[in-house]
Amino acid sequence: MSPQNPLKPVAGMAAFAERLQQAAAVAAADRRIRVTGIEARLGSPYTADTLRALRRRFPDIRFVWLMGGDNLAQLPYWRRWQEIFRTVPVAVFDRPATSLKALAGKAAHRFGRARIVGRRARQLAEMTPPAWAFFHTRLDPRSATRIRAERFLQHLQENRQNVTPEATALTQTATITTLRPRPRRGLDPTELLHRIIDSLEDGKAEDIVTIDLAGKTAIADYMVVASGRSARQVAALTDHLEAVLAGGPRPAVEGKEQGDWVLVDAGDVIVHLFRPDIRAFYNLEKMWGDDAPRIEAAQP
Repeated sequence: MSPQNPLKPVAGMAAFAERLQQAAAVAAADRRIRVTGIEARLGSPYTADTLRALRRRFPDIRFVWLMGGDNLAQLPYWRRWQEIFRTVPVAVFDRPATSLKALAGKAAHRFGRARIVGRRARQLAEMTPPAWAFFHTRLDPRSATRIRAERFLQHLQENRQNVTPEATALTQTATITTLRPRPRRGLDPTELLHRIIDSLEDGKAEDIVTIDLAGKTAIADYMVVASGRSARQVAALTDHLEAVLAGGPRPAVEGKEQGDWVLVDAGDVIVHLFRPDIRAFYNLEKMWGDDAPRIEAAQP
């Protein structure tokens, strides 16, 4: 399924019938997976429409929406994305270099109280939506975007006599982009980290923890986790941090309005500011501490 019209061509993406055939070939090894083109038959232009139609057609079936952490991070850009959470339970599976932003993003914030953790996640299919769980499974480095780009490039190379140089260059750029590391921005990462910690200490932040992300993710060098005693203090810590970083690239900030959990993406350093009870619930230090899986372990 797709947040967009499944029959509408997308740049670099094969036709719907071909994608359906490719998906069936991948799933053939597992009899528990059945690939269908029901979304096209329903004529539903968006995922929210598909789920609503499925619930009407099969009222006695329990559905669970499965997606990767990368989709959770970008879900607020989907049409009527909140309706998805309210229609069926949602199971989110970790993807390389995405869980940090996914769990700190707008969708996770909006439905934070509906998140199911621990062993209760096994009963997700039996729960009344909104209910969702994030599963830290073995990371798979494969990417649908990258696979499509590589297949399209292969197709172009096999039909080189009919391909313009501009098309080949464009496809090679698309393939490289999926592998390109994040750009460096502003200060040296260590100096940036020191400025951030100084700012938090000046604002009387509590329990400041620095986590070295080397080998765990490519999206940042360090993560800083700290607490404010109240939503008001969390917001004040955010304001002070934004002022300190004002001389360089403007950081991206999520969650400041609520003040329960604020994410400040300063490029090479990701900062999480929590109220104490929210911090204890999500326990990012454990997730990204010494026991966190290394990127190398995710390779096939």
